[in-house]
Amino acid sequence: MIKQKWRIPSTQGLGFMLGKGQVVRITDVMGEQIADFVAYRADDTSVRLDPGVTMDVLRTMKIKPGDLLYSNTYSPLLSVVADTVGQHDFINSPCRPEMYELLYDKQNHASCYHNLNQALAQFNIPVPDQHYSLNFFMNTVILPSGQIKIERPLSRAGDYVELRAETNLFVAVSACPCSESACNGYVCTPIDVEIMN
Repeated sequence: MIKQKWRIPSTQGLGFMLGKGQVVRITDVMGEQIADFVAYRADDTSVRLDPGVTMDVLRTMKIKPGDLLYSNTYSPLLSVVADTVGQHDFINSPCRPEMYELLYDKQNHASCYHNLNQALAQFNIPVPDQHYSLNFFMNTVILPSGQIKIERPLSRAGDYVELRAETNLFVAVSACPCSESACNGYVCTPIDVEIMN
C-alpha cells in the first residue's frame, strides 16, 4: 500500500522522513534519469549514508536485494528490498555549480548539491562542504586502464529501487539536472518517490 507519493520535477529535489521499517520506492519515470540519494539518522544527523563504507563492507559496487547500506559509522541504515536495474554509482560526488563552471563553462547551473541542501533544510541539517550520495541509475564504468566513463543509464521507464529503513531517517533525493553529458541520456526527466506501508 502506498502511504505517500511525490513526483520530483526534472532538475529539482525532495526531502522527507522515512520511519523505521518503511519502504521507499524510487522510480525512473521516463528512463535514463539519475536520482542522487542521501540519508541521515533522524536522532543523530552526524550519522549519514556513506557509499564508501558500503562498498568497504559489501566488497562490491553492485547492490542487490538483501544487501544493507551502511553509514559513516559502519551501522546499517537501509536494506535493499528490490532493484530492477542493478547498475548504480557509488563513487561520483553530486554535481555542483563549480563542476558546471569547470567542465562546461556554465554559470549558476542547477545542481544536485543545491537540490539536496534545499531538501534537507527543513530538518535543520547543516549544509555540508560536499554530499556523499548513492546515485541511483547512474551508469559509471571503470575500464581496466583505470579510466572512469559515465555511460547512459541502463534504467528504462518504470524501473525502480526499493529500500527499507533500518532506523528513522531524514532522506533527500535529487533528480539530477545534468543534461550536458550522457549521465542522464542528455535529457533531464522526473523521478517518482513512494513511501510504502
